Amino acid sequence: MSAPTGIQRSRLDPEPVPRRDWLGLASLWSAGVALLFSLFGMIRLPKPAVVGSPSKRFRVSLPEALAPSAAFVPPGRSVAVFRDPEGVYAISLVCTHLGCVVKPGPEGFECPCHGSRFGPDGHVTKGPAPKPLPWLKVIPAGGQWIVDESATVPSGTKVAV
Repeated sequence: MSAPTGIQRSRLDPEPVPRRDWLGLASLWSAGVALLFSLFGMIRLPKPAVVGSPSKRFRVSLPEALAPSAAFVPPGRSVAVFRDPEGVYAISLVCTHLGCVVKPGPEGFECPCHGSRFGPDGHVTKGPAPKPLPWLKVIPAGGQWIVDESATVPSGTKVAV
């Protein structure tokens, strides 16, 4: 008896793909996928992924009805601006303990997060805040005022009205 010469294949069966052809097709497909992902990245490139933050310098107009030594908090800012007979000044409302925004209260400022209290001029009256609230630079600008949140000045520095 002789050994079988091979298995009969149907003419409808697909041709087997040789190993080299399969590796070539796989490399073409992976190059195509890499190109597709790089195109997707390039399309997203012109759109900035960084959220814009407001400028550290901003203009503020104090209301005429603002009582002397009363805090005026501009909308969207963590700064209190004051006007008294000696001049205009600004105090940061960012707590020196952990960075919460303090709220103006009847006796100065109160931190809602950890209970620190500050006097009307920003000095610490009750901890855990380690330092007073920083005073910010104020620049007169023709009836308005420019407050620079990035520049601190010594406590008690006021701009004459």
